[in-house]
Formats: sequence, C-alpha cells, structure tokens
Amino acid sequence: MPTLISPFHLDERLAALPVSGRRLDVDVAGGAMPGRLVGLYRGVASAVADAVTDGPLVVVSGDCNTSLGTLAGLQRAGVDPAIVWFDGHGDFHTAATTTSGYLGGLALALLVGDDDLGLAAGVGLTPIAEERVVLVDARDLDPAERVRLDASAVRRLAVDELVEATLPPGPIYLHLDVDVVDAAACPGLRFPAADGPSPDAVVAAVERVLGSGRVVAVGLACTWGPDHLDRPETVDLVQRLRLDRD
Repeated sequence: MPTLISPFHLDERLAALPVSGRRLDVDVAGGAMPGRLVGLYRGVASAVADAVTDGPLVVVSGDCNTSLGTLAGLQRAGVDPAIVWFDGHGDFHTAATTTSGYLGGLALALLVGDDDLGLAAGVGLTPIAEERVVLVDARDLDPAERVRLDASAVRRLAVDELVEATLPPGPIYLHLDVDVVDAAACPGLRFPAADGPSPDAVVAAVERVLGSGRVVAVGLACTWGPDHLDRPETVDLVQRLRLDRD
C-alpha cells in the first residue's frame, strides 16, 4: 500500500513515526487553534487527492484529526467513502461537550458535521452521514459523549462483530487508532483504554475489512506518546497490524 506520513500530533511536529513512506512536511501556520490545523489538513487533502489509485492508500499520523484531511482529499478525488472507525474512545465530543478541550476527542463528530469550530468546513470536507459510520470497540466514553452517540445513527460494534455483513455499503475509509488495542498490550499510549481487544483480534478484524475489497484509504493514528514512537514494541505492533506494507 502506498503510504503518506503526516508527522504531527495536532500541531505538534513529531520526530518519528513507526512506518516508512512519503513524509508530508507541511508548514503549520501561526495564529490560534484550531485555525493552525486547517492549513495542515488542507495539505494532507491535496496529497491524498493526488495519490488516490485503484488500491488502498495509507495515511499515518499521530492523531485522529488527520482523517479530516484524508477524507477531504478522497472527496476531492471523486470518492465518497463510508467510515469504519476503530478506536478505544468515541471521538464524538463537540466543543460544547468536551471537558478536557482536547481536539482529538472531536474527530469523528467533526466528520459527521458537528463542526461548531469550523474546522471540517475549513478543510473543505463534506460531512459523512451518520448512518454510513461504524464505530468499532469504543469503550472509554464520557457521559455526554455516550448520550450523543446513543442519539445518533452511528452504529457501534465490538471487534468480533465486524464482518462483511456489518460493513457499510460502498467504498470505505478504514480508520485505526492504535488505542483500540487493550492498553496492557499497547504501552506508551497518550490515552490508554483498558479492557480492550488483543492485537490479534484487531488484526483479524482489520483483515476482514480489507478483505471486502472496498477499502479506498486507511488512516493509522499512532497515538503513542512521542518518546514511545520508535521503540521496538511499537514498531512490532504496527507490523502485526500489517499496515506498514507497500
């Protein structure tokens, strides 16, 4: 799979990510957040639009919000994907519900149009309908986030429940935040989530999605802390997920 690397966690430039590929060294503009991210994700969108081929494209970064640029780029190339989103968290907060203020907790909500910050609109993303989204194994949910998900049309499945029949129709953007893996098997995460699936269970589920033949892009969010990104166990997990291949 051709691989693009956006070496950032939000606007923090990362020295290393545990994959090889084409590194997108986009300059981050000055000013306030989240405006600094708009230019970064526009750069990702342009690179994705230019790199779309008949096979899946992999976009690697240090967070989940890079998916805004990936999906905007797919749309710019004429692809209208549904979303299969692996994550230990819901990423379904808005600016009004988040208690931490962490923008990474808004990623999936931004993709479906809950964009009170204007971030997705600034990147040029057309919202994805909630009924075209499958959220896999989100187990660490804040109360307000759980209420929002329960009221949404987003489908929620466990890793083992994800099979061909449960996938959304049409082309698929497959998003994989490594913190979907149980925290005990994935040390060094920024936001570890306990009581999750094993790496083998996640690998098997990812392979089932890829086996559909409908995946147009994979987003790999390497949400380890910066001091853990180049450690052998980190590289090993990415290799087990089989998303470092050309």
